[in-house]
Amino acid sequence: MNIENTQSQMRKGVLEFCILSIIQREEAYPSDIIEEMKKAHLNILEGTLYPLLTRLKNADLLAYRWVESSGGPPRKYFSLTEKGAAFYKELETTWREMSDSVERVIGNGKAEGLKQPTESTAIEETGLPGEVDEINPLAESKTVTETPYQPEADKNTEEGSTTDQPNP
Repeated sequence: MNIENTQSQMRKGVLEFCILSIIQREEAYPSDIIEEMKKAHLNILEGTLYPLLTRLKNADLLAYRWVESSGGPPRKYFSLTEKGAAFYKELETTWREMSDSVERVIGNGKAEGLKQPTESTAIEETGLPGEVDEINPLAESKTVTETPYQPEADKNTEEGSTTDQPNP
C-alpha cells in the first residue's frame, strides 16, 4: 500500500469543504483561495481549483461577479449562493461529527469534551441510482445497507449450527 496515495485521498476528501469554508467567510478570488490553502499546508494547484469552482458553480452552489482590476484583466470573485450556504452547513455538521468520531477512534475513546455522535453519522443513504440529492447535488444517491460484522469463520454457518455447510 502506498502512503502517499492514501494521504492524497484524505486531502481530496476535505478539499471541497475547505474551499467552501473560505468562500463562505467572504467572496474570494481564486488566487486568494490558493494562498489560504497553502498557509494551511493544503497545497492546491490552479488546475485543480478552477475545475472544482466550475463544478460548484454549475451545481448552483457558487455565484461569481467580475471586478475590474487596476493592474490587469478583470477578476472573478466567488461567493456562496443560498443553496451553497445550506450545502456548506450540512458539510460543516458532517465534518464536526466525523472529526469527533475519528478522535474517539484514534484516541482510544479517551477524547474528553467531544459531543456524542448522532444518528446522522450512521451510513444511511437511500434513493435510486442516478437521482440527484437536493442537499448534495454533486453526488448521485445510492442505497447503502450496513450489515453486521461476522467473523470469517461464522459466515458460512447458520446460527447455532455446528456444520460448515454453506447457507442456501
